[in-house]
Amino acid sequence: MALSRVVTRAASSMRASSSFLGAANPSRPSYRTAQAAKRLSQPPLQRSFASSRPFEIKKYTEDHEWIELPDSGNTGTIGVSKYAADALGDVVYVELPTVGLEVGAGDTIGAVESVKSASDIMTPVSGVVTEANSLLEEKPATINKSPEDQGWIARIRIENTEELESLMSEEEYQKFTDEVKADDEAGH
Repeated sequence: MALSRVVTRAASSMRASSSFLGAANPSRPSYRTAQAAKRLSQPPLQRSFASSRPFEIKKYTEDHEWIELPDSGNTGTIGVSKYAADALGDVVYVELPTVGLEVGAGDTIGAVESVKSASDIMTPVSGVVTEANSLLEEKPATINKSPEDQGWIARIRIENTEELESLMSEEEYQKFTDEVKADDEAGH
């Protein structure tokens, strides 16, 4: 049945049932009209909308890890970049760090294995691992699907936020990966 016929039938059906809803007697408002008027006389409800996590800082390493630090607190989230996830190919296994592990900037905290290769995951900053993304144990391919969101590796309580200053901003990292791609294409 054509869409226009469906819409026409639905409109006819609504007109036919309007007398049942009280619209046939204009002196008596329908139940729906009374309810709408009641809602309009009340103060509007405050509605909160979901949004992406607010963050103050997101930095990258030359080894293609990222760290995101919320605007409050000193616990950052670490993961591998989209560039790294694409280069790895289909991830089949993730070795996660142990909660409570004390690490220094550049220390290995885990590994990612794919059908193409394996790669260590290094922490960009010093601190203590407070959480590991257990979802990756069951669904390691989450790194491929959402490397900079649901595919995060670990959360770390940062000892020295000044270490973030030596890392690249998103814009600097984009420029860096563009140069790496250009070098690869040129055969270097």
